[in-house]
Amino acid sequence: MTDDFRVRYAPSPTGYLHIGNARTALFNWLFARHYNGTFVIRIEDTDSARNIENGEKSQLENLKWLGLDWDESPDKPGKYGPYRQSERNEQGIYQEFIDELLAKGLAYKSYKTSEQLAEERAAQQAAKQAPHYIYEYEGLTNEEREAKYAEFEAQGLKPVVRFRVPEEKVYAWDDIVKGHIEIGAKEVGGDWVIQKADGMPTYNFAVVVDDHLMKISHVLRGDDHVSNTPKQMMIYEALGWDVPEFGHMALIINGATGKKLSKRDNDVLQFVEQYRELGYQPEAMDNFIGLLGWSPKGEDEIFSLEEFKNMFDESRLSKANAKFDQKKLEWINNQWIRKDKDRIMPQLFDQIINAGLISKEEAEKRSGWLKEVIEVAGVDGISYTKQIIDLVREPFFQLGEVTDDMVDYLTSEAGRKVFAAWEKAYTDLSEDTDAATYMATIRAIQNELEIKGRDLWNPIRIATTHQIQGPNLPEMLVLLDKKQVLQTMADVKAKYLN
Repeated sequence: MTDDFRVRYAPSPTGYLHIGNARTALFNWLFARHYNGTFVIRIEDTDSARNIENGEKSQLENLKWLGLDWDESPDKPGKYGPYRQSERNEQGIYQEFIDELLAKGLAYKSYKTSEQLAEERAAQQAAKQAPHYIYEYEGLTNEEREAKYAEFEAQGLKPVVRFRVPEEKVYAWDDIVKGHIEIGAKEVGGDWVIQKADGMPTYNFAVVVDDHLMKISHVLRGDDHVSNTPKQMMIYEALGWDVPEFGHMALIINGATGKKLSKRDNDVLQFVEQYRELGYQPEAMDNFIGLLGWSPKGEDEIFSLEEFKNMFDESRLSKANAKFDQKKLEWINNQWIRKDKDRIMPQLFDQIINAGLISKEEAEKRSGWLKEVIEVAGVDGISYTKQIIDLVREPFFQLGEVTDDMVDYLTSEAGRKVFAAWEKAYTDLSEDTDAATYMATIRAIQNELEIKGRDLWNPIRIATTHQIQGPNLPEMLVLLDKKQVLQTMADVKAKYLN
């Protein structure tokens, strides 16, 4: 471990772990672990109105599920705590530096009401000007400004604190991902709030204080934070602090629409918790997320977290937008399911039990049979474990409806002949008949009646399972209860063939 490389993931507990945030956490973790550095979790909870119950707990639990550990956090405090911004604010950590900027004349108290601000914005729009804050103390001395403060205080107004933007300055940095970037101070929209009227620091101020005091050396975050960087650099400069290295990762876009992945985009599941519930594997989620905006050498696409850590190279972070491809995620998860089916099997059992298809006790008693059912039903083809429910539901736990097209197959001349021959042959077979014998029996009927293809297979399938399509019929018949199948065939005969 070295103090030279300290990175952080700093979520707000305003929602659950989003794919974009998970990527930020993952790349910071990879950076820290690859360079034997320190990975810090800091909770940015100053926006109390938007915080949700269990938001922090959900973030941390889902990070753990993804296999990410950390060195410092609210639940693992180190020497740079506390690790929640609300607690840091209570201790006066931010106030000290706000007071310093006020004393230096680099910040000031603003008492403008929301109505005044709205009027200014409307006037700027009417004049076709870019939105910007208008400094209300222009031309006043410090004494005159202090007198204004007293006047506003007497009216019962509460101020925000704004940072005085040096408008002629240009802020430049060499971004780890995007290369050299320059943004003029005028582009930030004028003097901006560093402390709200309720005493809480704003994001762009608090994050600078926290990153400096926690000795964060590298800040890896999403591309949407590029516009925040000049504001933050202003604070670093005003307080005489070194600026960390910044890296802004490419946007994640919806692969189907080409638009930025938005939490309002209902076409794509975007929260890690949703994928957990469907039965995606954490290894697969890491694998997929790790390829969003980062490219390994070579053609391989299946990597473990450990492999990602060992080969991580920040220079391979892409400037191009990362495409969220749902089909690719499903493919990657399928690869991980097939990689170790013995490990996945208990999850598949749980899905079937939770769906109410079988009790936990019965599943334990018939675990060998249930495992065979899962294999025959097609576990190799599923994209996530919850899909197994629909694959095994029919005919292993219940029968579907016999549709009109099924009746057509049964009542045709060929169907009646096949049913009669199959009914006799199946009745004569023992309960422990294997798949090969079932196949040989069906082939014998084919040769005897000279009927093949759908005209042969569909009547048998419908009579035994109420299905036209499904897993290999001989393998299913081995697993189905013979008495139940005979009853199914009798019901079909009575209803459609008499």
